[in-house]
Amino acid sequence: MINELDCIVLTTDLPEYGLAAGDIGTVVMVHQNGQGFEVEFVALDGETLAVASLHNSQVRPVIRREIAHVRSLAA
Repeated sequence: MINELDCIVLTTDLPEYGLAAGDIGTVVMVHQNGQGFEVEFVALDGETLAVASLHNSQVRPVIRREIAHVRSLAA
């Protein structure tokens, strides 16, 4: 179960936002009992990069013992 303020992992690329599968976001709103989510993606310097409405098939919960990886976004 994914709840508001949970970190999630993107499971599909979102080229319109410059996001890629594996990017981490924070759920800011849950829609229709978990059928969809509003997710905020933030750069490490605190800049909000995107807020996207996503279907539950496009995200997954963070799994124990995963490690984050850094990449730069294209300008």
